[in-house]
Amino acid sequence: MLINNKVQLITYPDSLGGNLKALNNVLEKYFSDTFAGVHILPPFPSSGDRGFAPITYNEIDPKFGTWYDIKKMAENFDIILDVMVNHISKNSSYFQDFMKKGRASEYADMFITLDKLWKDGKPVKSDIEKIFLRRPLPYSIFKIEETGEEERIWTTFGKTDPSEQIDLDINSNLTREFLLGILKTFSNFGVNMVRLDAVGYVIKKIGTSCFFVEPEIYEFLDWIKSQAASCGIELLLEVHSQFEIQYKLAERGFWIYDFILPFTVLYTLMNRSNEMLYDYLKNRPMNQFTMLDCHDGIPVKPDLDGLIDTKKAREVVDICVQRGANLSLIYGDNYKSEDGFDVHQIRCTYYSALNCDDDAYLAARAIQLFTPGIPQVYYVGLLAGANDFEAAKITGDGREINRHNYSLNEIEESVHKDVVQRLLKLIRFRNEYEAFDGKFLIKDCQKDEISLSWVKDDKRCSLFVDLGSYRSVINYVDKNGKEVEYVV
Repeated sequence: MLINNKVQLITYPDSLGGNLKALNNVLEKYFSDTFAGVHILPPFPSSGDRGFAPITYNEIDPKFGTWYDIKKMAENFDIILDVMVNHISKNSSYFQDFMKKGRASEYADMFITLDKLWKDGKPVKSDIEKIFLRRPLPYSIFKIEETGEEERIWTTFGKTDPSEQIDLDINSNLTREFLLGILKTFSNFGVNMVRLDAVGYVIKKIGTSCFFVEPEIYEFLDWIKSQAASCGIELLLEVHSQFEIQYKLAERGFWIYDFILPFTVLYTLMNRSNEMLYDYLKNRPMNQFTMLDCHDGIPVKPDLDGLIDTKKAREVVDICVQRGANLSLIYGDNYKSEDGFDVHQIRCTYYSALNCDDDAYLAARAIQLFTPGIPQVYYVGLLAGANDFEAAKITGDGREINRHNYSLNEIEESVHKDVVQRLLKLIRFRNEYEAFDGKFLIKDCQKDEISLSWVKDDKRCSLFVDLGSYRSVINYVDKNGKEVEYVV
């Protein structure tokens, strides 16, 4: 395995100090013994979506730094970067050439003109009705500069019309050469892992939902996995979908995200019951990256479909809203599910979701760090940040509630908070204790208790959480064979 089985930080390039150089200094000053890896959200020149509409991968946005800042960080940390494998910015040189020359562009085949799907290029309403839509229509209309002709191009995402994000044709040799070039660039600057963002949307096939189309998607995934391996890079797949799809990917040997754990932990702590958590932990794949919070929100649908009924899910959502959260809906404001519940993500900080209760928050993190997989801690969660209502109001983007940019002074102040110091100690224990490379055990106990353990050779550690008081205790055998109790 190329990636260490230790805790990773996930952050924007400018959220801890203002740029990559400052981020590296912050890591060295405060967290050199805390994190083994750093997942840097897109640091590339981008035309929107806070980096997720990349114009190019060949350079780092100058306002963040350079590739050499990444390379310097890679001397001490595993580095994870995103590839928006489904799309690229309309401002990219490739699509700008297409906008100018149309079908005469040498890059035309990188994009999905509708005649690749419908013989005459005219979309059929009954086909569109089957598609998992993220915008009113799955295409945008562009006018070609040199000919004046209009071209309809597939665009899965984007709030504007025409969309800012142009889908790539992953069946095109040009696109595959483009993707391989990205992997080679990343490898040259010390990147260990790539997260494939929005990979579930890459196959477009008429008569299907155009989301996670089987078996075609496996051909692409197997191809890019082999290319990544040749560059010394592992892949992490970002797919928000029903757990059955996630588990299929895990069975094929891919790293997946545990998008179910964040809500499950919230439910467990809010209801003071281990039932949902225990049922889940006993049946989940091990090759997952665990998380509680991220740059978007706490996943609800479709990730939890089939695992929790609407009434229970709504109760947790309502509590979070009472504590300041806002919501994103799965199909947008014009869609309602059969039972009227269509919450895609809960947007708030995890600390605020738990009512800024230090013990509850540390219990949540302890459960995460004892759950099998590689843990990622989002930078706002690392500093136990509360909801940033002002940022959400100013930008009009509800996700900004959990995207506060910390100045160096704010970092210094936050690091010394008691809850953060306790979290850092917990993270260091997870990184350093050998048993986490061993066998995971779940101990049956009372409904309002949690008992999780790891064992390897003569080392063992156990987490006990009292859901009544949120008191968390770790018992472990130290290097001298002595039993030690550690109150989280």
